[in-house]
Amino acid sequence: MSANSDALKRYYRFHAAIYDLTRWSFLFGRSALIEALQKMRLQPRRILEIGCGTGRNLAALARAFPKAEIVGIDVSEDMLDHARRSCAFAEDRVLLECAPYGPQSRLGKFDIIVASYALSMMGEGVAPVLDTARRDLRSGGAFAVVDFRDSRFGFFRRWMALNHVRLDDGLLPEIQQRFGEPAVATRQAYGGLWRWFSLVAS
Repeated sequence: MSANSDALKRYYRFHAAIYDLTRWSFLFGRSALIEALQKMRLQPRRILEIGCGTGRNLAALARAFPKAEIVGIDVSEDMLDHARRSCAFAEDRVLLECAPYGPQSRLGKFDIIVASYALSMMGEGVAPVLDTARRDLRSGGAFAVVDFRDSRFGFFRRWMALNHVRLDDGLLPEIQQRFGEPAVATRQAYGGLWRWFSLVAS
């Protein structure tokens, strides 16, 4: 396990219990991203969420695509404990794996890969994660991302860095390098305290 994965594992040992109670005020656009995938009229057989956390998105994906196998991968067993409960209604087709996602992953091919507020927490480790997502995405599939983009306030960038979040606008170019130039929706949060973005690429 990388040093960054180990740090996130320790971080979520505490935060798993309060994650869903507190993150609603920060993690905008998650439901809209899944709705955008539904509107594409895809018929996915397999869907992966990178950094699936407590399973909020996995449960929504299972409801939105009732015929698909849903796979969630995360480094935190504490978060996955919550995900198992969140997805109990679809436990026959929701598979969870506790491991870092990267070149060593052998999960197979997917029609949809989702990353929701996970990539910005991976630091320098995001490049191999994106390379692996490119490898694992079937031709014609969709790579859907919602995440933090940047902030013009130094104090806020420093505070978010303490919570393992990158806010330097470096993530989007990394995605575009591998997935072309998809349409990107960028929005401000709390009057411009930070910006976040969403996209669906293929």
